[in-house]
Amino acid sequence: MYTPDDLLPISALQHQAFCERQCALIHIEQLWADNRFTAEGNIMHEKAHDEDAIEHRDGVRIERGMSLRSFRLGLVGKADVVEFHRELHDKAWHPFPVEYKRGRPKENNCDRIQLCAQAVCLEEMLGVHIQAGALFYGKIRRRLDVVFDDALRQETVQACARLHALLRAGQTPVAVYGEKCEACSLIEVCMPKAAIGKDSVRSYMKENLYG
Repeated sequence: MYTPDDLLPISALQHQAFCERQCALIHIEQLWADNRFTAEGNIMHEKAHDEDAIEHRDGVRIERGMSLRSFRLGLVGKADVVEFHRELHDKAWHPFPVEYKRGRPKENNCDRIQLCAQAVCLEEMLGVHIQAGALFYGKIRRRLDVVFDDALRQETVQACARLHALLRAGQTPVAVYGEKCEACSLIEVCMPKAAIGKDSVRSYMKENLYG
């Protein structure tokens, strides 16, 4: 269990799951840069985080910008939207977290991990079990349900442990260029293409110059 002083932003978990170097640049070196994608994402989150907006719609209570925390995972943050559903003949409200993303579904699990972490926070805070949530993607104007199965929960716990270890170590990993780098707002700061071929150059110099 973590203490209040140990809690890290849930958003950092998504950064870590997407790219550990990006996470370190933001949360260790305190570097940030906006581009069109981050600006659009900020607008979407601002709309979702209207804290005064509590709706009741078709038997569903909708809360926006709900504060979250988990001492088990060592995380703190806010949920974009938490829907509370009440089933027929059931007086209990069942939370269903919804995270808003401006782009499209990703090939990796970074968005699902972030959403699962929100669910674990809600479970710890409310003493409930949450089976599923949803990710809403602005580009496709659809929301996709995410089941919080054992595999995703274990991946989330492991990602949290890596996040705490990364920030505790205070060292930024080396850059590794990939297709996802082109959409990253930190590409000019990170300069991942500059790292391409460095290992082969080091090997050549070691073999041919230093014997």
